[in-house]
Amino acid sequence: MSEHSQHDHDPAPPERLLSAGALRMALDTPWRVRLELRRWLSWPGTWLIFALAGVRWGRGWRFYGVPILQKHRRSTLTIGDGLSLRSTPHSNALGPNHPVILSTRRPGARLVIGRGFGMTGGTICAEESITIGDDVWVGANCVITDTDFHPLDLAARLARPLDGATAPVIIEDGVFIGMNSLVLKGVTIGAGSVIGAGSIVTRSLPPGVIAAGNPARPIRPLDAARLRHL
Repeated sequence: MSEHSQHDHDPAPPERLLSAGALRMALDTPWRVRLELRRWLSWPGTWLIFALAGVRWGRGWRFYGVPILQKHRRSTLTIGDGLSLRSTPHSNALGPNHPVILSTRRPGARLVIGRGFGMTGGTICAEESITIGDDVWVGANCVITDTDFHPLDLAARLARPLDGATAPVIIEDGVFIGMNSLVLKGVTIGAGSVIGAGSIVTRSLPPGVIAAGNPARPIRPLDAARLRHL
């Protein structure tokens, strides 16, 4: 154990800019000061984007860079309190490739995200239904989608290029998805499961497991004690 306890690590910036916590952050991690300043400066534009799309602004939302919001006027997009989206390369050491994209592309599409959601870069694209529970974290540059985007059949693809097959996606409470992973249509990821970096999730996974690979498969169960709060 180093001379600094693991409890000294504060993953979230202080709520008040003029506080002992803010001063400590400025001295220990000066780049985070720049991030917080950029966050406050981008707030009005980000608020306007969500307001114009008709998405309710939640409590405790944090945006590091401005996300891309593509909401069909006849779709549903709701997000719980405590949202944190990182959309600029400076906002995360893993360097998001592009801003977070939240997209509902068709009439009747539903994207419902619970409380405490966090994501760095990457895309969530709903043409039918994507439901994400509480306290779900998504690593850098992941894609979650409920659609194939394009038909597999050549004749159908030429006639209706955007008419890909769809199936609902459900990500239950407390799931963590590692960076550069791809979650495809029709899957459910059970509560508390962890998806290894670079995985491609093509079939449903049970609660409380570590899963990885292409296609992602359960590797081992998680310690039950870590799942008690879910």
